Amino acid sequence: MQIIDRLYELSDKEYAEFQSKLTPTVDKALFIGVRVPDVRKLAKEIYKSGEYESFFSELPHKFYDENMLHGLIVSEIKDFEQCIKATEAFLPYVDNWAVCDIMSPKCFKKNKDRLLPIIKTWVKSSEEYTVRFGLEMLMSHYLDEDFKPEYLEIAASVKSDKYYINMMIAWFFATALTKQWDAALPYITNNGLDARTHNKTIQKAKESYRITDEQKKYLNSFKR
Repeated sequence: MQIIDRLYELSDKEYAEFQSKLTPTVDKALFIGVRVPDVRKLAKEIYKSGEYESFFSELPHKFYDENMLHGLIVSEIKDFEQCIKATEAFLPYVDNWAVCDIMSPKCFKKNKDRLLPIIKTWVKSSEEYTVRFGLEMLMSHYLDEDFKPEYLEIAASVKSDKYYINMMIAWFFATALTKQWDAALPYITNNGLDARTHNKTIQKAKESYRITDEQKKYLNSFKR
């Protein structure tokens, strides 16, 4: 059975309608309507079978759900070099935030030294979702125990007029404020971000339960 047939077996028209509203940059006709848990389960099954290379070679895919599946299969790849190769082959075809954000390769966590220089190239890309993905990986893997202040500057150096890039920058800095308050705060107090991203960062930080009421009040005083 073809992979597209497997996706149609799992389709839910109401969910397709719901998902299309959350992802307005994708044509409504391109949603099959497979729920994320079902796509994850299928991705694991296909990865374990080892029969995904022909699917990977079919880029560009037609349907949103095919792209979700592709991103989730990539996330299962255990070999770092193979995963990077598959990721970089797929990223130019990612055309929406949901597919971008669903990708979270498991092998990246154990290869952070090797991943960092690659992230630095991704955030300099001319492709909107390659940049967003690079920022997301920076946020996911470099704000905890092995954090360095220079990682904040990687995100702050990204200048773009693309909405989904700037929203990820805001998400990155809001997360940084929850985890590395002292290092991240100067980017707010010294206006290190453009006004819209600055205000979105404050909004997102204030929504976090990891930010105290006192910190939220302080951040709010810097709204622009």
